[in-house]
Amino acid sequence: MAQVPAAELAASIRAGDRSSLARGITLIESVRAADQGRAEELLERLAPDTGSAWRIGVSGVPGVGKSTFIDTLGAWLVEQGHRVAVLAIDPSSTLSGGSIMGDKTQMGRLAKLDNAFVRPTPSALTLGGVASRTREAMLLCDAAGFDVVMIETVGVGQSEIVVADMVDCFLVLMLPGAGDELQGIKKGILEIADIVAVNKADGDNVGQARKAVAEYSSALRYTRPTSAAWCCRATMTSAITGEGIAEIWALVEEHRATLSASGALAERRRHQRIKWMWGLIEETLIRDFRVRGKSSGQVAATEQQLLDGELTPRRAARELMARLAGEPDSH
Repeated sequence: MAQVPAAELAASIRAGDRSSLARGITLIESVRAADQGRAEELLERLAPDTGSAWRIGVSGVPGVGKSTFIDTLGAWLVEQGHRVAVLAIDPSSTLSGGSIMGDKTQMGRLAKLDNAFVRPTPSALTLGGVASRTREAMLLCDAAGFDVVMIETVGVGQSEIVVADMVDCFLVLMLPGAGDELQGIKKGILEIADIVAVNKADGDNVGQARKAVAEYSSALRYTRPTSAAWCCRATMTSAITGEGIAEIWALVEEHRATLSASGALAERRRHQRIKWMWGLIEETLIRDFRVRGKSSGQVAATEQQLLDGELTPRRAARELMARLAGEPDSH
């Protein structure tokens, strides 16, 4: 199949063509050297068309119902006239590198809507389960005219921190019954949240959900806010019944208005662009280092010395770095 020129692909994405958007994301996710130039050209052509979408990260403890919540919120937003894109970070298969969960199947309503786009993205085993090209995919969705872009984390490891540092608003879902859960949640999770929502507040859980909201609201008074202009709020919802969805979106809009008016949003995005650049530098250096090391055979030799107990991990790392940099090890 002939490659679509970057200029043509950019025009189709700008026009809102979802199949072209999917092809564009596939291109920027490609690790093939031959695709890198075209991917960079695509991003540069679309850069002037980005910046309007509101970027929302959604995380939460296992079993909290993230996919169902996003499905319900996204469908509601489409009804309100929004265009919604979802990038669902999926654990990668260690064998194929592809998505395991296929979150698109877990967002049945949203995936069928004309003004929605759902894309499960393999994490490629990167830090925190966050795909290395998620930021670029987010920009492509923005350029395609989706005014709300949601990123669903896998909810494990460092993914919350990584995603919180690439979005405008970070929403953390919790389960009812916060008493014990407050003691067990990961340290710092409340400090990176802009909104905490207790999900599954339906049926017999309503009372527990109200209690959980009160406990989180109390705990949030003792955390450092993500911005001087905004203090994290706690609320409750039910992704099954839809109760509380409108209230959550009202908080999201209030958060956006507050950060925009104070200048905090512009500052957050500037900080994210700098961090993004350094992240790409680190990623490129590590990849190139591995390629050069494997091709020279030095990685295999050093790994064997490490396994044989001839080198400590620290010594092995230092020697390997010195050899591949062409510098003598002075220690």
